[in-house]
Order: sequence, then C-alpha cells, then structure tokens
Amino acid sequence: MQIEHKNELENHARLLVKCPDKPGIVSIVSTFLFKHNANIIESNQYSSDPENGTFFIRIEFHCDNLKDKQTMMENDFEQIARDFDMDYKFFYLNSRQRSAIFCSKELHCLLELLWEWQNGDLETEIALVISNHENARTIVESYGIPFYYLPANKEIRKEVEAEQIKLLEEYQVDLLILARYMQILTPDFVDHFENRIINIHHSFLPAFIGANPYERAHRRGVKLIGATSHYVTNELDEGPIIEQDVERVDHRNDVVTLKKIGRQIERRVLTKAVKWHLENRIIVEGNKTIVFH
Repeated sequence: MQIEHKNELENHARLLVKCPDKPGIVSIVSTFLFKHNANIIESNQYSSDPENGTFFIRIEFHCDNLKDKQTMMENDFEQIARDFDMDYKFFYLNSRQRSAIFCSKELHCLLELLWEWQNGDLETEIALVISNHENARTIVESYGIPFYYLPANKEIRKEVEAEQIKLLEEYQVDLLILARYMQILTPDFVDHFENRIINIHHSFLPAFIGANPYERAHRRGVKLIGATSHYVTNELDEGPIIEQDVERVDHRNDVVTLKKIGRQIERRVLTKAVKWHLENRIIVEGNKTIVFH
C-alpha cells in the first residue's frame, strides 16, 4: 500500500501563486496546465480586492511522467510569471519536506507531532529533534529519530545557534517547528529560515505576550483562553498568524486547570499549522497569512 501511495505521489504537484489581481489569471494558469496534460485536482483562490488588490491561488494537479516534465514546465511558466508579475513556486509531492523539532521541558506538543507523524498524517520526514533539556531523548529515540541535547541560555546563545544551524544544514531541514522551545532566537538565526519556523504561543495573541501567561490570565479573570501558532520573525511573538483556537473558562478554573486546557489547545493548533504548511496551503502576505483549507 505504501509503495502504491508513493507511486501516486510521483505525479502530483502543487502550484502557489501571488500576483497583482487582473483578469485572465485563472484562465492562463489553467490553460498552461492543460497544455502540459495536467489534471487539476484541487484549486483555491482569493483576491484581496478585485480592482487594486493581490490575487492568490493554490492548485494541486496530477501530471503523468511529471518527473521528466517538471523542468520544462517550470521553464514554460516563467514567461507567464513575468507577464503577470507573479511570485510563485512549484512543490512536488514525490519529495517530502524535512522537518526539525525544537523543544524544552514540556513535551505535549512534541508528542502530538510524533503521533501524527507515526500515523502518516504529517507530510514530512522528521529529520531530528533538538532540545535544551534531556527530557525528550528516550521518547524521540524510540521513534528512531536522532536527538541532540544542546544546553542554551543567553550567555552562550550565539555559539549554540551556530551548532543548531550546522545540524539543520547537515540534515537538509526545510521546516523548523518550535514545540514549546523556551528560548528566544536571534535575528541572525531567524534570517536563515524566513517563513520556515513555526512557533506555538501559549496564549491568545496579542494578549499576554511573554512569560507566565496563564498566571496573568487567571489574575485578569479571563473568560477565554487559547493558543496561537505563527511564523517566527524578529518581533517577539508577532509573526504572521497561521492558526488560533480558544476554549471558554470561568472563575472556577485555577491556574493548573487553565494550563491543562491550554496544553490541549496548543497541541491541536500547532499540529494544524504544521500540516497546512507541509500541504503548501499557506501564502505569507506582509505580516499575515492566506490559508487555503
């Protein structure tokens, strides 16, 4: 069954396009695919403003002998991209993205990702896990995934990040997932992986940014708690938001209960964000995202 599924993916690809909106975009892209004998499986589009806005489209397609055709298709598409001022990218499903996970002491988000990966529900190869604590080693290595313990604090941050970057390049990592990794990344590190680092924040951004959000939320008497998954930028916890979710709470919930509820939300929000990234459903536009469900 796995071999058959892999063979099917050999001829599947996705095309993401962002460009100034004007008539004819859908027609020209569809015609291009038709001329290359490609069959559109799924198509989603959005315009921020039909008159002066930006147009976004995600197309998933099947094309026989795609591996032999993909270079020619990309070369042919270049002229269309120039004519319509397109920012675009082809993604080929026969080549899985490779992910790395960073974590610290709390492992609930890491475990959720490992379970989803084990079930075949994440379109990725988890290449390695890096942590500034040893807590996750036994679990990670039981999945046959390399685990690296790299202590980190602000005094040695640059040296640690240099080692992390070396490992990420060695393992040819495409996506970095921060599964409750409780360290701030430097601008130099973030710049290496623009729009390729996904974080989970344990509160409903922009409320309660920073440390001890549940304690502060409890003192404030909040009626909703939640979690936000976003791309990491050099503005702390203010990168483009991918997914958010909330649950209702009340005065009977103490801090411990809030944290338990919050961890459940964090797990599902981070996993959704990672899945959507791996399925090429996200286009970043400024400091926000277009997510095609």
